[in-house]
Amino acid sequence: MASRLARLPRWISHWLGYRPEAVKPLSKYEVALWSFITSFCGLSVVQAIFNYSDYFLDRNVPGIIASYGASAVLVFGAIESPLAQPRALVFGHFFSAIIGVCVTKLFSLMPDQARFESLRWLAASLSTAIAIVVMQLTGTTHPPAGATALLPATSDEIWQLSWYYLPVVLLSSVMLLVCALLFNNLHRRYPAFWIAPTPPKPAAPAPVPVDVSLEEEKPGKCPV
Repeated sequence: MASRLARLPRWISHWLGYRPEAVKPLSKYEVALWSFITSFCGLSVVQAIFNYSDYFLDRNVPGIIASYGASAVLVFGAIESPLAQPRALVFGHFFSAIIGVCVTKLFSLMPDQARFESLRWLAASLSTAIAIVVMQLTGTTHPPAGATALLPATSDEIWQLSWYYLPVVLLSSVMLLVCALLFNNLHRRYPAFWIAPTPPKPAAPAPVPVDVSLEEEKPGKCPV
């Protein structure tokens, strides 16, 4: 992926996390300052989309899905972590949302509403447990996504969204990713990788030792 980004113009590849040279690390105080600025801006953008759009307000979409507050800790505060990279952020949340809705809908098929309400705690636990396994198998582990799987069973506001929860989660993930690319790359580098980390270069093979005694026995070579 890095080689492909290198082919792009510098003014594009820079915002996608490509650097031709190693990035100079910031001090812990600079990291803390930029984590504050970027997380504030990123979360504000996501909330503005849902809080001030009639399209989402008419559909009773919450201002922000709570699990994205935890995602902000990773994508703005721990940007080098494999758990904070785009693949984990987007697909971790989306897979978990699908699992959460599907499992809760299966439980909602109970004979009566009272029975369903009494077992929603079980749907929540099962949703998150399955989501963890799916994220592990697909290489998309993103801890905040565990809450994304949990919410359809525990939050009436999210449950009322039904399948509409999926595009809301996908849009939230994409917008948080766009904000992370724009704000983090002002003074830092994000992402560390897009699909998978770049494998380390193989070490150079050790030189083969030469047996001096064999060299001396070669014909035509006069001993000193």
